Amino acid sequence: MTWVADRHLQGWACSQCEWKYPLPSLLSDPAARSAYDRLAEANFEKHNCAQSPKELVFADGQTFAERARKLIMRGFKPKDAVELTLQEIMLEHRDEPRTIERARADAEDFLRRVRQGLI
Repeated sequence: MTWVADRHLQGWACSQCEWKYPLPSLLSDPAARSAYDRLAEANFEKHNCAQSPKELVFADGQTFAERARKLIMRGFKPKDAVELTLQEIMLEHRDEPRTIERARADAEDFLRRVRQGLI
């Protein structure tokens, strides 16, 4: 469990997966902050890293989903955007089979979330 403070999140997070426990805005009372820390620790103990694996971040600082979303915003269909993103990653990381395998898994997950209406 690590403390994260950046432009996207301020709060507790797992260093091994995507589990996050954001700090509620305007939480300044020390007693409330202590309660928040205890809740975060309890939730951290219950979480399962396998259920929320860490997203792969590429050299440009973006995840697979961020790269695919940019293409969708430009008018590509989700399936085409995923295929183009996957091809780009395969070219960029042709000597890294694990990265390519992970990108394929991210592609499948992205399309599943689109079909389920989660994205």
